[in-house]
Amino acid sequence: MKILITGSNGQLGSEFRSVENKYRNYQFTFTDIEELDLTDFKAVHLFFEENTFDYCVNCAGYTAVDKAEDEPNKVFLLNADAIENLAKECTRNKVRLIHISTDYVFDGNATRPYQEDDPVSPESVYGLSKLKGEEAVLKYSSNAIIIRTAWLCSRFGKNFVKTILRLGSEKNELNVVDDQLGSPTFTHDLANAILKITNSFENRNTNGIYHYSSEGTISWFIFAKAIIEIAGLKCEIKPVNTSEYPTKAKRPIYSVLDKGKIKNAFGLIIPDWKSSLSKLIQDLKK
Repeated sequence: MKILITGSNGQLGSEFRSVENKYRNYQFTFTDIEELDLTDFKAVHLFFEENTFDYCVNCAGYTAVDKAEDEPNKVFLLNADAIENLAKECTRNKVRLIHISTDYVFDGNATRPYQEDDPVSPESVYGLSKLKGEEAVLKYSSNAIIIRTAWLCSRFGKNFVKTILRLGSEKNELNVVDDQLGSPTFTHDLANAILKITNSFENRNTNGIYHYSSEGTISWFIFAKAIIEIAGLKCEIKPVNTSEYPTKAKRPIYSVLDKGKIKNAFGLIIPDWKSSLSKLIQDLKK
């Protein structure tokens, strides 16, 4: 099975690189902007002319949420226009597309876990650009799925776990927001789930939007406390409100995702956030 991974230098793309050797029946092709500029339709067209794939997992995108508020044109180019190019070529070449999206397509005002068909209402440039990317996939690719995820963490790149580990070893105390609720997503879990999905994706009825994150609902404060405790650090974590920690882009106050649909469709068993966090911290210590 031939799988193209775009955005392969990011957190999730790097995870696919790390598990490549465990999946001997897959032939992976990894690209990032240096190998394939998704914003260049001619380049994308030529790339698919010269290569054949069964699947494309799109991990590419603009993810600097606050910076996005200052450069919307670039954000929409990368998160919407580029995705339209990719979706068109996947359809033309009969490649099944798995596109990664975000909880930021919602407004964060829910009081129960978001389901896939709940109304979308992004409140940031980043969220709106990702929604436009979803719309492009649904419009131009009839044989695709979209996986919305949240609070991505891994051994790779910058993320909350690595930041708290660094700051927790440097400082005696940290203030962390306690009134934003969600669920982390660990790239090792998500990458393996996606590869399982590729083995169950023959039925066209499985196309559409799905949600994936770890089991459990926590605040950033609870998440940070667990990171410090598991790592054995002495830093004290203190809870603060969002109003005390202003950011340029508005964060969802509530972004818990309902995973029932993806579990039922593909038989996935999703780990609890704390067990996956423990494994990640162990890996980071190696």
